Amino acid sequence: MTCTQATFERDVAQHAMTVLHEDGVYRHVRFRRPDSSSMHFDLVTYPGYLVYSGDMGCYVFSRLTDMFEFFRTDRLHGKDPSKLYINRGYWSEKLQAVDGNRRGGGATEFDQEKFRQIINQYRMRWVREHRDVLDKEQRRALWEAVDDEVLRYLDDGEHAAYQHAHDFSWSANPTSHHRHGYDRRHRTFAFEDLWEHDFTDYTFHFTWCCFAIAWAILQYDAAKLPAKEAA
Repeated sequence: MTCTQATFERDVAQHAMTVLHEDGVYRHVRFRRPDSSSMHFDLVTYPGYLVYSGDMGCYVFSRLTDMFEFFRTDRLHGKDPSKLYINRGYWSEKLQAVDGNRRGGGATEFDQEKFRQIINQYRMRWVREHRDVLDKEQRRALWEAVDDEVLRYLDDGEHAAYQHAHDFSWSANPTSHHRHGYDRRHRTFAFEDLWEHDFTDYTFHFTWCCFAIAWAILQYDAAKLPAKEAA
């Protein structure tokens, strides 16, 4: 499941902001529905740190003395004010602690679809590159072998998927030789250099958290604007 800005904004459509504490960069700001704690979250800042906590987990970031300044995105030149800008790659580099719940947690997780896409790229390349070596039945057998020996184990988790891909080896039936003298028995197909690929993606929870931080700071700044203008 993918978290989009639209998904996030539906979740917080009725959220209200409450400033529980504010003293310079020492802040405690809460966002929740008036009659429910569903999808609630708090932002706490102190010099050099921002702590997000709520239904989507707990994340601690560190970069600047005032971490609201670090996450402020409405200052970006040319930014569409209707869009929440998040930079999960850069922001995740600033994480000091991540969602230590009893099920384990993290900013990223194994992505089955990314794994499937890379595996499919391998076998499509094999079929294209060896269409003059393998006959139609052999190409089909190779394709099905990848399904049966690798992709069928995706639901068993990251370790199982990697292990079966690593162990995969398929050879064409040594029934004949290529007309130019190529011996099919010497052609073995295996997944090489899988370690070069990243099969992870940012979790729904972390992505939601990033949208929440960007949105919350915009709400906070908007609430402060009248006082600044009056001054």
